[in-house]
Amino acid sequence: MPNRKKAVVLYSGGLDSTTCMAIAQAEGFAPYAMSFAYGQRHTVELDQARRYAPRMGAVEHQLVEIDLRRIGGSALTSTLEVPKEGVQEGEIPVTYVPARNTIFLSFALGWAEVLGAFDIYIGVNALDYSGYPDCRPEYIAAFETLANLATRAGVEGSGRYRIHTPLISLTKAEIIRKGLDLGVDYALTHSCYDPTPDGLACGRCDSCRLRLKGFAEAGVPDPVRYVSKA
Repeated sequence: MPNRKKAVVLYSGGLDSTTCMAIAQAEGFAPYAMSFAYGQRHTVELDQARRYAPRMGAVEHQLVEIDLRRIGGSALTSTLEVPKEGVQEGEIPVTYVPARNTIFLSFALGWAEVLGAFDIYIGVNALDYSGYPDCRPEYIAAFETLANLATRAGVEGSGRYRIHTPLISLTKAEIIRKGLDLGVDYALTHSCYDPTPDGLACGRCDSCRLRLKGFAEAGVPDPVRYVSKA
């Protein structure tokens, strides 16, 4: 399908972003994947992203390097411990990375402008998630407004940017079922915040808990390996 429209897909190698890539393709887009080495505490997800982006259908895969460890403020970009006993509902957990989605979407917007693409996919979710403020629908709507104010294409009226969030109102189980319907191999994904050196998921961090809950509710086994399961 050489005439497919281009879309930039934020792709971490995790469950949600991989499902998002499959949805972009199913909706008729040619996906251009963008991943970030941002100083996160492990590279397992990135290793997955590098290895499997072509297999997931990416036309091109950009790996952008930025160092958010220089500002810290998160257990994912500092020596702060990753919580293993669950997080308090209503609190923004220490695994929140300050302004991460704003930074990522800004890079994606820049690449989209160069590619002549007007569609950006991001796998944010506002139901089964950790309470991050940059995963909410109102945040996405605000960034979409910004995208159309801050770009040459938006100002000249040659196109309108759209931020696609196909997972935002789905439970984790619904996301998994949708991905399986689209042929996603979840063995090629990684979600853990604090894996072992050889890549085993801890099974106890919030991301592992949400993933395991999703697979349990979907009624299918999780194909990745865990040290233990909460």
